[in-house]
Amino acid sequence: MTASVLIKILASGDWWSEIINYEIIRGNAIWRFGLVLLVFVLTLAAGRIGQHFIKGYAQRLAKKKVDSPLAILLAALANPIYVAVFAAGIFLAKVPLFFNDESGIRTSLGDGWTKIARVIAAIAAAYALYRLVDVIEFYLNRLVGKTETKLDDMLVPVLRKAMRVTIAIVAVLLISENILGANVKSLLLSAGVGGIAIALAAKETIANFFGSITIFADRPFQIGELVKIEGHFGPVEEVGFRSTRVRTIEGHLVTVPNSVIANSIVENVSRRPFIRRTSNITITYDSGHTKAQRAVEIIKEILADVPEINIDPEKTPRVYFNDFNDCSLNIYISYWVKPPDFWVYQEVNQRVNLEMMKRFAAEGIEFAFPTQTLYVKKD
Repeated sequence: MTASVLIKILASGDWWSEIINYEIIRGNAIWRFGLVLLVFVLTLAAGRIGQHFIKGYAQRLAKKKVDSPLAILLAALANPIYVAVFAAGIFLAKVPLFFNDESGIRTSLGDGWTKIARVIAAIAAAYALYRLVDVIEFYLNRLVGKTETKLDDMLVPVLRKAMRVTIAIVAVLLISENILGANVKSLLLSAGVGGIAIALAAKETIANFFGSITIFADRPFQIGELVKIEGHFGPVEEVGFRSTRVRTIEGHLVTVPNSVIANSIVENVSRRPFIRRTSNITITYDSGHTKAQRAVEIIKEILADVPEINIDPEKTPRVYFNDFNDCSLNIYISYWVKPPDFWVYQEVNQRVNLEMMKRFAAEGIEFAFPTQTLYVKKD
């Protein structure tokens, strides 16, 4: 529509009807656009109805069977199918429309409209692959559920994110090059120099990534195990691609970079087969050799009656009168507590200590503590 024709139409009294009747948009009558709108509405309605039935059937399957791969598959494909039906509707909507070219010959909408439909169809396919990662995750969870380590359980969400990011990037590149005609190779080549600069700037992130691979490969700890890393002591809560989170005994959440863990000494306290206690019991010099010997016998009797101490025959308790201190006679004791639970260990120590105090008091054996005796001399 040229400027002179537009001015002529606007100058007329019935300008709206003139616009409508001016071979609407280069040759298409108004009913053709109404037909396009109808195709859009029917397509959206069909897609929405199909999506509703697929999701409903998937929910019914999930209620009947908790672990249903088919239910997960249908739930994952419901939204991509809706997008695919919409792409088909866009492709069909071009059929009623045509345009006059410069010579007045009628032609269809051509490649532009088809290209839009192809892009949306490709997005639907990529979206389907993106959602099908849920099915892969389902089987991976089944697989890692058969292993004893809990570290594999943390690997599954990481793999899921990695697969989805990969699918999204590949889909964008393929759509850009094969449908939109963009020169992706040149773009990637020109981005290579910038990529080197980015890699240098993100060297810590890359180091953390390879540190996470080391953790997943070596498995120095599992989720929930008690560890000591760089002075931080507590159970492991989460292992990611960048960092590991440790909940300290005080309740603080510490985030340790994986590159630090890969290059540090990791003390896994939970994997100890037992907990050892080493202590020195001191009694007064007034006790004499008889009470000192009796104190050793009492401690041996007490330890012999504790079941958590006498599980392993190779780890028998050790009790010796081993030294003369400045202010006391020293009795060395050493024993191993099993199972290696920290709170069981503390409860066993309490029982031993209370029984020792009770038995020593009955035998008249006094615990030593630092004292000084002053003698005042008068002339």
